[in-house]
Order: sequence, then structure tokens, then C-alpha cells
Amino acid sequence: MIAKQIIEKKKDAHALASTEIREFIAAYTAGDIPDCQMSALAMAICWRGMTVRETADLTDAMMRSGAMLEWSEDGAPTADKHSTGGVGDKLSFVVQPLAAACGLRVPSLVGRGLGLTGGTADKLEAIPGYDATLPLARFCEIVDTVGVSMNAQTAEICPADKKLYALRDVTGTVASIPLITASILSKKLAEGVGALVFDVKCGSGAFMKTREDAEALARSLVDGAKAMGRRAVALVNDMEAPTGYAVGNANEVEEALDILARRDAARHAETAELCITEAAHMVALARDIPLEKARKLARARLEDGAAIAKFREMVAAHGGDLDAFEKRRAKRIVRRWKISAMKSGIVEKIDAAAVATAALMLGAGRMQATDKIDHDAGILLAVKRGRRVAVGDELATLETATRGDALESAAAQLYKAFAIQHATT
Repeated sequence: MIAKQIIEKKKDAHALASTEIREFIAAYTAGDIPDCQMSALAMAICWRGMTVRETADLTDAMMRSGAMLEWSEDGAPTADKHSTGGVGDKLSFVVQPLAAACGLRVPSLVGRGLGLTGGTADKLEAIPGYDATLPLARFCEIVDTVGVSMNAQTAEICPADKKLYALRDVTGTVASIPLITASILSKKLAEGVGALVFDVKCGSGAFMKTREDAEALARSLVDGAKAMGRRAVALVNDMEAPTGYAVGNANEVEEALDILARRDAARHAETAELCITEAAHMVALARDIPLEKARKLARARLEDGAAIAKFREMVAAHGGDLDAFEKRRAKRIVRRWKISAMKSGIVEKIDAAAVATAALMLGAGRMQATDKIDHDAGILLAVKRGRRVAVGDELATLETATRGDALESAAAQLYKAFAIQHATT
């Protein structure tokens, strides 16, 4: 294989052969192809795109670069849900245990946050003792015994993706649907699940800003999964405003617990319905039953407490202590800053990207992989879009344990997120 010829072939808009893709990725993973040539190929793919077949071949090559999990056929069916990331996106803490409570095995390898998007693994680690870096064997054991495990991607899974993603991040080659598809699918397919649900976010707080781009990625993910013999569906969900009320780490876990425990159910009804919908799609695909039957089952498992029991069981298996988490949340020491409405009217907009930027300023996320996260930092919204407010009504509270000097500037940033339209009636 001559790497230069493959790069030039894609640069000239020709489809790459399956063997060319497979050998290029294998050589890059092994260190036989330098970063400069991989960057050149990634840029050519960004420019010229890939066919469905090429994308499937790239996915397969990246998936096979590391360990691939297998599950016994005599056990419960397997499924997982993947979100493309968003602001305040705590759905996985409800969806995955809810699907497990409906009789599925859910091996869920989750990511860490970088930039405006929070990471599921980081949020779980806000729970005292929770180990999101368990060895692969222990991860599999928990899936088989508990029914669900949420663990950070290990070094054994898709090393090609880990290496390529870091390169794409610094070479401006992230924005490519074939590369995004292969990155997401290779990890999820390596989990060995039979069914996949993709939650593709769309809007200011998402990677895909337009509905057109989000739908294109959704189609690519589903086509790729089906090409690899999996059942799959993609749901395009709004990310113009944050999901729910909490944006951060510990506060998002707390909100998920409220949903699981059915506390203040009316307040969390919209987010709970999203969770039920996603879990129902997982159950319908994995168990091959009608969606409405799966939806009724998911709703029942949320309402009867089976889902929160499953979440508690998973947390304990990972070494976490939810009781300690809730006690600590009640006694935590943070600095707060509240912002209030400066005019009366209807909250027309809560820009997700602006909210995420304010949370990042408080220490809730990281701009570099080495940045340390303040699990107690974040934002608690007091209103949602469509709410009528009067002058002086609370809009949100900012919290931080480590960056008190950033509260004023973060509050100024957060004000930019809110658009209040004067109400005529």
C-alpha cells in the first residue's frame, strides 16, 4: 500500500476500495503511517465525502482496530443509545437504566466533555466513588448481572478512533459526516449490541446547527448501522435551548434522579417524555415489538420505580454511593449568583450555546483534555421557553466551587442567552 496514492485518489474524488481503507487505517493505528498523511486523507474526505459503502468500510476498519464485545444469545437482547451531545443532556442517566428495567442488556461506553458539550462519564464521576474507568471485563460482568453499565471508552475499544479523533480536533477535520459517522458507529458497534438508537441534536447548542445537517447525519448513522447488520433508528431533537433545567455535572445527575424518582413530575414532564420515547425505541428494536407497546412498558417501568432501582444498582456496581451524593449536595459549599428578568414578557429564547459558555466559565467543562472539572459548577434555569416573566423574576442561578471570580462575567454571558419578547396581551 502506498499511502500517497490513496490520499491523491480521494483528493481527486474517487471512491476508495475496501482494502485501501482497511489497510490505511490498520497502518495508521500501528504507527506505520504518520499523522501528516492521516490528516491529508481526513481533509480529502471532508472535501470530497464518502459513499455509504466507503463510510461502512471506514467504520468497520476502525471497529476492528481493537476489541469487539460479544454477548451470549441466550441472554436478554442488547441495545444502546448514543447522543451526539448537547447542553444539559442528562437523558442517558434515565434512558439506559430504563431500557434495562424493560428487560434489555445495555452496554454503554460513554464519552468525556470537551468544549461546550458535557461528558456523561464526567457527570457520573460527580457521584462519590463512581468509577467510570473500569476494565472491560468488569464492564461486561456488570452488564450481564445488573443489565446496564455506563463506562468510559477503554483503551482496548477502537484505538483507531481515539487516535484519529485527537488528530481531527487539531486539524479542522471534525466537520465531516462520514468521519463523524465512522467515529460514533465504530465505538457503538464494538459494544456488540443488536440495536442502536441515535439522538441527533440540532441547534445552537449542538454540533449540527441546521435541521438539514442533523437529518443528513441521522440518515448516515442509520444507514451505516444497518449496513453492519444492526437494527437502528435516529431521532432528531432540538438543542436550541438546554435540555431540562440543569447544566453542569452534579446538578444534571440530580435532575435525572428527580425524573427517575418522579419528583416534581409536572416540572420535568417534557424531559421525561423524551426519555420514555428513546427507551421505547431501544426496546421496540431489540425485542422486535410494536413501538406503542414498548412505550407503555417504558412508562410503566419509570412510574413503578424499576428504572431508578436499576440506576442505583448500576451506580453501586461501579462503586458509587448515591446516598452520599444526595447528602453532599445538600451540604455543598458553592458561591452563587442569580440573574433576574430586566423586563416583562415571554421568554422567547434561551440560547443553548450561550448557557454552555457561561457554565464553562464557571468550571463545569473543559477546553482541553487536561482541564480539571468542578463537578459542583453549573447553571440552574428557573424558567423555560414560553414562560411569562415580570421584572425581577428569577431567570437562572449560577454556581461554582472553584471560580468565584468568574461569577460576574459568567452572569453577563448568561444574560445574553435570554430573549424576552414583550407580551401584547
